Amino acid sequence: MKKLYSTIGLFLATLLSAQVPQAFSYQTIAFNAAGAPIANGNVSLKVSILENSATGTVLYSETHTKTTNAKGLVNLNIGQGTANTGNFGAINWGTNTKFVKVEMDPNGGSNYTNVGVNQLMSVPYAQVAKTVVTGAGQGITLVSPNGTNYTLSVNDSGTMNLPVSSGSSSQLPANLYLYGTYNNFNATSADLLRTNINITKIGYKYLPANSQIKFIAAQNAGAQNYGSDSQGNLVIDGTAFNISSNGFYKIEVTNNFGNQIKTFNFSPNLLLDTYGSTHSPFTYTPSTNKFSFNITGATSSNFTGFRINLSPGGATNSESLGDNLNDGNFDIDGSWIMLPNLTTTPKNFKIEFNINFDATGSYTITQI
Repeated sequence: MKKLYSTIGLFLATLLSAQVPQAFSYQTIAFNAAGAPIANGNVSLKVSILENSATGTVLYSETHTKTTNAKGLVNLNIGQGTANTGNFGAINWGTNTKFVKVEMDPNGGSNYTNVGVNQLMSVPYAQVAKTVVTGAGQGITLVSPNGTNYTLSVNDSGTMNLPVSSGSSSQLPANLYLYGTYNNFNATSADLLRTNINITKIGYKYLPANSQIKFIAAQNAGAQNYGSDSQGNLVIDGTAFNISSNGFYKIEVTNNFGNQIKTFNFSPNLLLDTYGSTHSPFTYTPSTNKFSFNITGATSSNFTGFRINLSPGGATNSESLGDNLNDGNFDIDGSWIMLPNLTTTPKNFKIEFNINFDATGSYTITQI
């Protein structure tokens, strides 16, 4: 069995694009039990960012599956793996010492072995700089450790306006999470809202009647929280939003004309690429988070695909779910989903699917 003898790590504070990168580079060499590099082999790694010490609190962890080169070298970007704990963008690189812990399974599985913990001696400069955003007329946005935004600005006469604390904020933090009575206001299990191309933060969730919800800047109890003002806008330390009835909700937070919060109690609906077949209404089971519906009378000539529509009336953004890889997992605005084994003889199918908070999900298709 292959085992890891040692690794060599190299951290680079490197720009991956024209904008502030949410990653930095890491290289390592994997060795087998004989001390030879694992050439052209599949290995898996787990990388953790620790606070203050080599045994400190795990701020963030992620996993990677990589193929080594002919010399056993592995290259990856820390911050762009599959996240397990925390949020890379929420790490405050400007405070406290940071350590990087690397674990590896040289067989490509999840049987990780700790191969080293090293202090990050030079904090990636771009990660510190990302907390300062400046542009003509925008001032400089300073983000406090708890996620609160403060703006330092100057007018055309050169007079500087120092930031002051207030009960409201006109600018949302880079990350915004939902929590509430549904998870006992537990910040560590808060749900990250997804930011789409229109700068609207979105989430999908079933909520029981009379649920109370708020928002928080990070998954820790000390982070800045947000609630409602008298106009229903999102403000710092505001009151909780009330959900009046049971339902599957689309939750939107926008930066347009104030930080507006909108909740839509709705049922997804079906988009058909052709209309020769029919479908039943959607049903939803909260205990399993599963929707289901039937398609009847589908043939190879009258059916060319379906999508799940997630666009309730009045919502800012229109989204639908398809499947680019035909692997049973949803992709936002993905390809039309096909029914299996269609012929000229009409067939009936049952489709079951779930939708996660971030609009990921999976589906099954069963002929009935």
